[in-house]
Amino acid sequence: MNTMKRVSLLFLYLIFLSGNLFAQATADPDYVPMADKMREDGKIWVVVLVVALVFAGIAINMLRIDFKLRKIEKELNIK
Repeated sequence: MNTMKRVSLLFLYLIFLSGNLFAQATADPDYVPMADKMREDGKIWVVVLVVALVFAGIAINMLRIDFKLRKIEKELNIK
């Protein structure tokens, strides 16, 4: 099976799989009980902080890898 056919089949599978996710919607799409409760308790900021820290960690790690890769490329004279 060639690569294009595999990608097409995977794409179709993902489209059909995602159709089930829309069946979970409520009458009011803005009503999210868990988020409302977390906002009331002030815990939503803990979630925001954790997500921000995770993204900052990923960004810092990517910058470190980029710096190391540039150093290796410079040592090996790769352009």
